[in-house]
Amino acid sequence: MIPDPLKIYHIVHVDRLVSIIDDGYLWSDAEIIQRTPPGTTIGMSSIKQRRLSLPLSSYPDLCVGDCVPFYFCPRSIMLYLIHQANHPELAYRGGQGPILHLEADLRATVAWANAQTTRWAFTLSNAGAYYFEDRKDLARLSEIDWTAVQARDWRTHKEGKQAEFLLERCCPWELIERIGVQSPRVSQQANDILRHCRHRPTVEYRPDWYY
Repeated sequence: MIPDPLKIYHIVHVDRLVSIIDDGYLWSDAEIIQRTPPGTTIGMSSIKQRRLSLPLSSYPDLCVGDCVPFYFCPRSIMLYLIHQANHPELAYRGGQGPILHLEADLRATVAWANAQTTRWAFTLSNAGAYYFEDRKDLARLSEIDWTAVQARDWRTHKEGKQAEFLLERCCPWELIERIGVQSPRVSQQANDILRHCRHRPTVEYRPDWYY
């Protein structure tokens, strides 16, 4: 069953929140390389580099790294690797505690993108792999393995669990509706940053979104 409403999640270190709010956007990796915003990078550099040259079949001139990535669930496999903090290709070793889940609504995001003629797509598996399938039609959302996406034990669902929504170049801060955090301490950090912000998503203590 496709969730309704259907939410999407971008994970980011809490120390990136200030620059996101100041810019008014979440940026793709290609843009981050150009802009070098302050804050901690939590992904694997080798995979980020590969994504910069992996084209989407839906738009052959658009690469994965040109897009802001979202998962269709919290508690992603990437978050698990961050939590374990022992992967040889992961430079970040700060654990999952400082990581925020930025939640947006898929259909609202697509509506914004279509109004801006900004391209978007979704994948059926990990868009950082050398092979994946992507779609640009919401009528094909049923092709995602939603059982895998929603699985808490994903050992037999690793590929489908990693399905992504990709938004070309940037995502406006105003589309973020909610921020999930692991601890009251990080909740306080996020709320302190948001105190004078015009757009203030709800910050929620969501330990169930973490390992």
